[in-house]
Amino acid sequence: MSTTTTDSTELTYESTSRMVVTRRWAIHVNEAGVGHDETIILLHGSGPGATGWSNFSQNIPALAEHYRVIAVDMPGWGESDPVTWQERDHSTALLDLMDALEIDKATIIGNSMGGGTTLRFGYEHPERVHRLITMGSSSGGPTLMGPAGLTEGLKVLQKGYRQPSFETMKELVQVMTFDSANATDELIQGRADTVLAHPEHAQNFIDGTGKKPVVELDHARLREIAVPTLLFHGRDDRVVHFEHSLRLTSLVPNSRLYLINGCGHWLQTEHAQEFTDQVLHFLRTS
Repeated sequence: MSTTTTDSTELTYESTSRMVVTRRWAIHVNEAGVGHDETIILLHGSGPGATGWSNFSQNIPALAEHYRVIAVDMPGWGESDPVTWQERDHSTALLDLMDALEIDKATIIGNSMGGGTTLRFGYEHPERVHRLITMGSSSGGPTLMGPAGLTEGLKVLQKGYRQPSFETMKELVQVMTFDSANATDELIQGRADTVLAHPEHAQNFIDGTGKKPVVELDHARLREIAVPTLLFHGRDDRVVHFEHSLRLTSLVPNSRLYLINGCGHWLQTEHAQEFTDQVLHFLRTS
């Protein structure tokens, strides 16, 4: 049993860190708010150095005051087991994690790649979800307003796996945000160090580039999602164009879109307080 508490002054990476052995993989999580009846599961994006904690550390303390919060390192990221691109199956990994933790139902919140997993899990395992929340997520198809090929942000993201230097990670942070003034040298170096600590993760991601999407979505099945769904997007996202969330709003029946001007891809970081406040309001009223 985790010893994490809801006291925000004690919520550090170390105090919330634990490993969970599932049927297929050992998955690292950061867990807080133990003791609350309802669970929120947080899923990170696909960027180099991404982890559950790095994506959501600013949001976890406030969420943990009301809910049990589990921020996940998906297999192939952070401290979780490595997976080849052929083995990568985030929806199944999430199901296995919930089974191992004996979580019957949860609200799933996903950033970018994690948002794709959130939506896929929502139609593959509808009996296991209360609500779904995404931010900066792709709809899994081309857009009218976005670029024809890889976006500026995705090009830098792929470069980060091949060249995980401080300079490349600084470039990544700049393209992920509308205003990178709050990006400290410590944050940038931390992303680089995380990639360098697990070269197997980086190599597996590189090997799969262009061969298989990190998350595949079935547009027809998106229409099956019945639970309340909240979609966040930054108006100035240079990684995943906000048109993707417009499309998702048209596909997911019980959904609404929250679009923030002056905001890039890392919405939950750039506008942490607003994001957290809106999430809590949605959870209370939906």
